[in-house]
Amino acid sequence: MTAVVSGVQLSADARSDVGRRRAANEDSCLAVAPVFAVADGMGGHEAGAQASAEVIGALRDTLCTGGVVDLLQVSTAIDEASRRATALAATTARGAGSTLSGVILVVHEGRPHWLIVNVGDSRVYRLIGGYLEQLTVDHSLVQERIDAGVLRDDERASAPDKNVITRALGSVDARVDSWLMPVTTGERLLVCSDGLHGELSDEQLREILVAGGRPPATTAALIQAANRAGGRDNVTAVVVDVLAGGDPGTAGPADTREPAGWTDDGDTVPV
Repeated sequence: MTAVVSGVQLSADARSDVGRRRAANEDSCLAVAPVFAVADGMGGHEAGAQASAEVIGALRDTLCTGGVVDLLQVSTAIDEASRRATALAATTARGAGSTLSGVILVVHEGRPHWLIVNVGDSRVYRLIGGYLEQLTVDHSLVQERIDAGVLRDDERASAPDKNVITRALGSVDARVDSWLMPVTTGERLLVCSDGLHGELSDEQLREILVAGGRPPATTAALIQAANRAGGRDNVTAVVVDVLAGGDPGTAGPADTREPAGWTDDGDTVPV
């Protein structure tokens, strides 16, 4: 996919794979400007797939209709995604839910920004100048233990409860984290499910993102590497390149992030 949105030239690709151990793919993804997102469903094969599809469908229906979107429109889309996931959960004995991670191109104070959104343990990464940074923070028991100093980050992969998340759309706690970050020319963004980042280290991700070429070749290489590493879960990757129209590129952390005005109950308000 190539597109120009609010003067920003983008190239992107999305790819999802069932992996080597699962019978069905419960991930869904979207790479239609201005939305680049991944959802990982829970609740059993059918319910999980339906939950992630409902979440992605809500974003597609409300935001991918052409033109520029603002924070209020994104708030409406997130509310609709949560409503659809909750409605589905009420129809199943085991319940249902979905993670959601992604970047949405919005115009804020006259400049193009990424609105980064996250609930659950799918992730958003940013690569620029060879520097890879994880932009989102997992909502998981393992992350809570790391934050508390009980578990080291290098012990994450071997933790017995590594797949237990503490927030999801469709669950009791569906709060969505969000940040605004100026769009930067030359940056590459990766949105992925835990089937990718759970199999590959940050350094392995960085090497593939640096060497993978255009987005379609990169998403293919990422999924192939995850499957070679075990493929124990569904694997989904969305890669977005900013070709032109953003701020001048500089390597290093994205220290220009700012809150997007999300309220405590998960809704957004304009900032």
